[in-house]
Amino acid sequence: MNEEKTAEQPWGGMTCRILRVDLSSGTVSTEERDERYYRKWIGGSGLIAQILLTEVPAGVDPLGPGNKLVFALSPVTGTAIYAAGRNGVGAKSPLSGGIALCQSGEHWGVELKKAGYDVLVVEGKADKPVYLLVKDGEVTIRDAGALWGLLTKETQKAVREELGDERVRVAMIGPGGENLVPFACIMNGPFDAAGRGGLGAVMGSKNLKAVAARGTGRARVYDREGVKAFNNWITKSHWDHFWIHQVLPEFGTGGPEMEGMEMIGHLPVHNWRGAPFAEGIKNVHGGALKERMGLPMEGCYGCPLRCKKRLQSGAPYFVDPEYGGPEYEAMCALGTNLEVDDPEAMAKANELCNAYSLDAISTGNTISFAMECFEKGLLTLEDTGGLDLRFANGAAVVECVELIARREGIGALLALGSAEAAKKIGRGAEALSVEVKQVHPGMHEPRLNPAFALGFMVNPNGADHCANVHDDILAAENGIKDFNQLGFYDTVPPLDIGPRKVALFKVGHIREFLNDVLLTCHLAYVGVTYKQPGEILSAVAGWDVSPAELIRTAERILTAARLFNVKQGLTDDDDRLPPRFFENKTEGPFVAGLDREKMEKAKRYYYTLMGWDENGVPTPERVDELYIYD
Repeated sequence: MNEEKTAEQPWGGMTCRILRVDLSSGTVSTEERDERYYRKWIGGSGLIAQILLTEVPAGVDPLGPGNKLVFALSPVTGTAIYAAGRNGVGAKSPLSGGIALCQSGEHWGVELKKAGYDVLVVEGKADKPVYLLVKDGEVTIRDAGALWGLLTKETQKAVREELGDERVRVAMIGPGGENLVPFACIMNGPFDAAGRGGLGAVMGSKNLKAVAARGTGRARVYDREGVKAFNNWITKSHWDHFWIHQVLPEFGTGGPEMEGMEMIGHLPVHNWRGAPFAEGIKNVHGGALKERMGLPMEGCYGCPLRCKKRLQSGAPYFVDPEYGGPEYEAMCALGTNLEVDDPEAMAKANELCNAYSLDAISTGNTISFAMECFEKGLLTLEDTGGLDLRFANGAAVVECVELIARREGIGALLALGSAEAAKKIGRGAEALSVEVKQVHPGMHEPRLNPAFALGFMVNPNGADHCANVHDDILAAENGIKDFNQLGFYDTVPPLDIGPRKVALFKVGHIREFLNDVLLTCHLAYVGVTYKQPGEILSAVAGWDVSPAELIRTAERILTAARLFNVKQGLTDDDDRLPPRFFENKTEGPFVAGLDREKMEKAKRYYYTLMGWDENGVPTPERVDELYIYD
């Protein structure tokens, strides 16, 4: 690849090459796509949704050879654009039965782009464990028998030693993915996860242990001065933003501000029931972790924020810094929601999730479900094999993570996820499972954030906390300014979920979703409005992209993802919140439950705004005018 635009391709950003590997036949092929294709779908979740919708049949087994695992980049990946190191990955989810759309940081996506590809589609199933090596336009399928069973850090080390190249980047699974735990994730290196929806299990079902990527090419850009201009703007923007400029690089996500979040009832505690945790949070927020176990922070490709924790401790848990440290979501899922105030135990549980390739959010939510079942007598010591699953028992949490990954003892039940485990337990356990489409929510209290709750309901891949909208932003004068250019001028109260709030949610959801399409980081791109993504695409690709085109593109992609879900049998009944969120919190700061009727009305109005029918099915006219199948 050339850095500059070429006569053959007058636009930049992409290689225009899609790599396909059929593991059943062992064949490798390459396809080319034109500019129109990339402008319609751009990258990341856009390319993934298009490929899955058009190529994966209805009713396919998510863990069967007919499912496809799609890794996708965007025009910005590997360029000099700020924080341009992310990649997307998706498939039919073994949890929801619908689409799974994930993103991960680190450097793996950059190496795939430098190796000459925008997309990797993995089909079929190998007859024995294998891994892929993608290097400078050449692809080999290699034996992974010696790698099977290894933890992620060990896997990366073994692959690099075998290839004799420490600069190889590895996307991989650990034993959780090998054992087909439906909330297993794919790890880029030992501590960057494509976490949600069970994509690690899809990878394991194909007997694919890892994808190693290495390239020496350079990402093509259209206008280097335009790239510099955007980078200068976002650097200035971050300098003016206290949380981004100072708090995030110092503590990562989940700093000392978590104490204030606990005071207002924002933190999940006791399986989302609520309980006082004012003393406990002092031990497990980012400031306490740094003081007790902290090492220098790390960052992803091209990002100066360096917001990733690295922790180290000795006995009794021996936390390994090469597995990083918990981000906010894991600090809540494996800490506050379990009432665990032992920082070493919480950090060790997070390490094990990364080592075994388990989604920390789903793992923690499933354990909190099990703890409440234990508390209510629905699970006994006999059921748990003697494991004392009381809330606040950090040692039990650490052991439980390993049992889940290996599907041993009580872990065999919990490895199903809380929804399926609840069905087996019965006796009212279903009411204790907190999930949407069987995908567990990110750790933000929806009873204080009804628009955020709506996002949990209607996001195509379940309770997604990233492509979502925080209600306090829509209630703030500074927050609403970003929406002026779209005709929204007034703030909306935080607890409101009327038509104005739903309309604001829709455009805010699109703005956040565009991060998953462009593969720009939700944290690094705080402060970015509808204006800047067009500037990015102009600089990188040479396209004149307006906010209107970006909105329409996001609507196309979200509608394609919705069509995939409809095709796989999901209905509007799957867009429902768990019973817990309609209940008042029982202890601690009083937080009233959501209004079921209002949330249902908001959901239906969102369907209308998206051009879908009252059941959430995109109308034929909407599908046609969005050029989805064209």
